[in-house]
Amino acid sequence: MSEVHNLVVELDDALSERAARIAGSMEDTGVSIEFGRGMPGDALAWIDETFGGSWSSEAAAGENVVARRDGRPVGFATVDARGLRFRWLHGLASDPNIGLFGPFGVTESERGSNLGRTLLMHALIALRARGFSRALIAAVSGTSLLRYYADATGARIAETFTRAELTPGRKVVVMASGGGTNLQAVIDARVAGRLPCEIAGVLVNRASAFAVERAKRAGIPVSIVTWDRAREPREAYDARLQEAMAALDPEVVILLGWMHLLDERFVRAFSRIVNLHPAFLPLDFLADDVEMPDGTQIPAFRGAHAIRDSVEAGVAWAGATVHDVTPETDRGPVVVRKPVRLRAGEDEAGALERIRPIEHELVVAAILRCLYES
Repeated sequence: MSEVHNLVVELDDALSERAARIAGSMEDTGVSIEFGRGMPGDALAWIDETFGGSWSSEAAAGENVVARRDGRPVGFATVDARGLRFRWLHGLASDPNIGLFGPFGVTESERGSNLGRTLLMHALIALRARGFSRALIAAVSGTSLLRYYADATGARIAETFTRAELTPGRKVVVMASGGGTNLQAVIDARVAGRLPCEIAGVLVNRASAFAVERAKRAGIPVSIVTWDRAREPREAYDARLQEAMAALDPEVVILLGWMHLLDERFVRAFSRIVNLHPAFLPLDFLADDVEMPDGTQIPAFRGAHAIRDSVEAGVAWAGATVHDVTPETDRGPVVVRKPVRLRAGEDEAGALERIRPIEHELVVAAILRCLYES
């Protein structure tokens, strides 16, 4: 994504007339439309399953139009999401007369219908009903999407940002304890140009961790900070760990298979720390259960053995989540997440093998989101 555009739509009578025409085309299609602040848990999980894992937290922060066929979600559009920190929202989005539109998505099986335009119009009319005179469709890239919004709503480009403007020289440091497969995914994405950042260092707490070799091959500085529990108090080791990280001067710290619980002083010392956890965690970090795409509830498997716990509990779902690190273990706000349906009779090793590529995708998506947030 070399450039992103913010589009503006006039919420006027002409738009209302378009909306009325499109709404008529959806009669007797078997699709029901819901609207309200927040969103049901099954729809949020469906968004993560269908669209990559980074949109559900945005949808939960706004009002939503949700389309269902036979009770299952098939499309959604979010408006007036509050508290988002993306850098492209620092300009026109601060105008009190402009309402925010997005995210927005329709399942592939419905993309030949008018469902997408119907949801789009429902959402824009909802913004008008709340007193907004214009809508901001944020972070649009690609000719086809620009044309879609122009044709459907009369949207015009109002702001354009380059990737360099949105991610000015930001530094990422990885903390790892093991083989470093997720570290390799980060390195590969950086080499491919998908991550516009500097990988400023890799910090490990085991000298034998293969993550060390991966970092050296990529020319990334490595800091090895081991702990001899028999000779060094925990507080002294944590202080050394914090000092080693401070020397790398990170803007984003990401924990990838890091197997040492960080103390509160470390967590509060750095502006952004995120952690990869091998379970589908709830958006409400106080909750102990999470709703899945099929409407079932399963425990929020926190702790060091989440995949094993999922398999042993006999639930139908597992997943992966990248979340902000807070002093409460595995209870920080979700950055990205994705559910994975377990197979009958699948053991821990089999589940881990299928989840690992999804972890790689989520780690890259999470870093991108951190880079684009202020």
